[in-house]
Amino acid sequence: MNLRVVIADDERPARSYLTALLRGFDDVELVGEATNGAEAVTLIERQHPDLALLDLEMPELDGIAVVRLLKKERLPLVAFVTAFDEYAVRAFELHAVDYLLKPVNKSRLRETLNRAHERLERSEQLEAQATSVRNAAAAYEASARPLYLERLPVRRGDEILILPVREIVSVVAEGELLRVRNVNNEQYCFSYRLKELEARLDPARFVRLGRGILANVEKIVRVSPMPGGTYRVTLSNDQQLSVSRQQSRVLREQLLKI
Repeated sequence: MNLRVVIADDERPARSYLTALLRGFDDVELVGEATNGAEAVTLIERQHPDLALLDLEMPELDGIAVVRLLKKERLPLVAFVTAFDEYAVRAFELHAVDYLLKPVNKSRLRETLNRAHERLERSEQLEAQATSVRNAAAAYEASARPLYLERLPVRRGDEILILPVREIVSVVAEGELLRVRNVNNEQYCFSYRLKELEARLDPARFVRLGRGILANVEKIVRVSPMPGGTYRVTLSNDQQLSVSRQQSRVLREQLLKI
């Protein structure tokens, strides 16, 4: 059975080269090309490919973000395509996730396709593969990305919106689902661990109010004392959030002292 493949790369020459290589294999059906990460998410959800070849470095929405935005049941087998990146290679090898180094070698691509065929034949391992891809993505982000996030890709229906971090007012966790509100009091939900997101946000900009709550310090307009030495904060979008006893002490040190 032919392997149904999609590719995503924002550089036309790289995309064309990879397309030409794939069309040279009799057991491959190229079902779509994406020029950016947002297109990749839409394409994968529409075509349900067996394998996605994702460029690791794409503007705004890179290969890692594509994996993050896809629901687990929609995530195909993934091979990341990248120029040499020691952090990426280390993360992908650690979690047994395939990758291709640019410029892609035809024989190495053949190995990737063979692995995909083998994994599809052992369909019971596909869920474990999806978990491995997500773990590799998390490991790469933790080791390779010391800079703080400036934009956050979020889903709204079938659309992917790029939300500037400076416009985020609060983040509230419900399990692994995060509810993000912006300055216009619009709410967006996406699947992510609060602890992992907090590590990628500037601590000078965001403060934890409780176990599952982050707030943008610049959007806090009022702090009201509550019984028991705690506080309630009012944000610029009129949202009100309670501060835990422990974090109230932190808040006093960070915000309430001149």
